[in-house]
Amino acid sequence: MKKKGRVFSGARPTGRQHLGNCLGAIKNYVALQDDYECIYCVVDLHALTTLTETEFLKEHTYDMVLDWLAAGMDPKRSIIFVQSHVSQVTELHTILSMVTPLGVLTRLPTFKEKVRQQPDNVNYGLVGYPVLMAADIALYKADTVPVGVDQAPHL
Repeated sequence: MKKKGRVFSGARPTGRQHLGNCLGAIKNYVALQDDYECIYCVVDLHALTTLTETEFLKEHTYDMVLDWLAAGMDPKRSIIFVQSHVSQVTELHTILSMVTPLGVLTRLPTFKEKVRQQPDNVNYGLVGYPVLMAADIALYKADTVPVGVDQAPHL
């Protein structure tokens, strides 16, 4: 059967998965496997933008993959991997960051919200988050990118 296109999506391993994750993103990830070429990523580099207790990042990453597999994500029908294990994403992110106007990034609603939430920790990771997201999408040549409503302006 011919697939409809390529899906890329990722989730930040910032803690344990919960029912909302299962009923939201994970349920959709499983359903998309039938019709699309699916690429799913544990976006651990994105998690570093807000995660203050990084000692649990490896554990949360491992648990996230286990939860995805338990929910029905099939490694025979989807590519599942960890973002930081692919050096090309950081290389492309660096190149894209050199040509992305800072003003565009600082006007995004998600950046403004993060600044309000953590005024003592405003860093490039927050402002460059959409650039890293663009690198993820472009690297895998995705034509379908299921994201939360808050992430839509990044696309």
